[in-house]
Amino acid sequence: MTNLLSNRDARRVFLAKQGLSNPPNRALTKAGLLQLIHDIGFVQVDSISTVERAHHQILFSRNQTYRREHLTELLEKDGALFENWTHDASILPSAFFVYWKHRFRREELAIVERWRKWRGEGFEAAFDETYERVLKNGAITAREIKDENHTSGGWWNWHPNKTALEYFWRTGKFAIAGRTNFQKVYDLVERVLPENVHAPEVGHDEFVDWACRSALQRLGFATSGEIGAFWDLVTPQEAKAWVEAHRAELTEILIEPAVDGKPRPSFAFVDFPSTLDSFPEAPARMRVLSPFDPTIRDRNRTERLFGFFYRIEVFVPEPKREYGYYVFPLLEGDRLVGRIDMKADRKAGTLDVKRLWLEPGVRASAGRLEKLEAELDRVARFAGVEKVVFLEGWRA
Repeated sequence: MTNLLSNRDARRVFLAKQGLSNPPNRALTKAGLLQLIHDIGFVQVDSISTVERAHHQILFSRNQTYRREHLTELLEKDGALFENWTHDASILPSAFFVYWKHRFRREELAIVERWRKWRGEGFEAAFDETYERVLKNGAITAREIKDENHTSGGWWNWHPNKTALEYFWRTGKFAIAGRTNFQKVYDLVERVLPENVHAPEVGHDEFVDWACRSALQRLGFATSGEIGAFWDLVTPQEAKAWVEAHRAELTEILIEPAVDGKPRPSFAFVDFPSTLDSFPEAPARMRVLSPFDPTIRDRNRTERLFGFFYRIEVFVPEPKREYGYYVFPLLEGDRLVGRIDMKADRKAGTLDVKRLWLEPGVRASAGRLEKLEAELDRVARFAGVEKVVFLEGWRA
């Protein structure tokens, strides 16, 4: 018999899996931070710093005692974390590096073919030169090897050496040794990451099993498509085949949606129903989430579980934006209750709230607004500004 999981229980499980049900003010040590990232799986990196960079905000939203220097040490000193690609550039535990070797191997030919169409024939000419320079001289930024006549721009205008640096990073030859003003510092993997990450590549079946099993552990319940998409390491066909091959370890569960619609068939490990009572409720406080928070990365899953439609509008022309350039979802307890447009003005020392939108049926009660103000005060302190300023017309 297929179990039906209520929407409320589904949200409770998923938020706990995402690290959003732990006490947000419990002291977080450096070891605890590493464990948190391991449990979540990955933390996306993004250059936009409207309030704070995405990776810092993702971690702060889970624990307000998070310290940026701990993340820097884990990445740049201890080698316990590494930067590479999931769906986007992300921070990952170095314990996972051995599984990324499959991605690197897959990427080698695919990237060259894709980039040849983009850059034209002969763009690989700078590759040997770039590799030898890093090998002999050590860590380097793209800016240090740019031709002085090259005009900087986006990824579409990378100079040849930058293209080479990115290629070697994306294929596991280089690692990110640090960042200077958010510019990547590239070096050989063996000089950045500890020796234990250089174990031989595991076999294909072991790789697929890890990718699918670890994804389902972090999702709690999922379709085969959601399992495959979690890391973006395996194909949908590989994820589906893994589910079929491991049906004895899995149980089928129907997930009740947040709004009208049929329950969605999903899979969980067989012991999942007996563990439901072990997942705590999310704290009742209000929390601002990064637009790149892994909780909402799968927009369709977000809509099914929370009844919350969210799209980032950075690349939408301003006249066509429904909300704003960089709008933050608001999590209250286990509900996504609204979104907020705000920006840290570091020169003025203020966190400027431009607009607040609450979801239909969510009242702007005094208690709710007090929770919001308390969270904004926390965010302001974290962003290094002195006070929150509500601009004219901030209430939608």
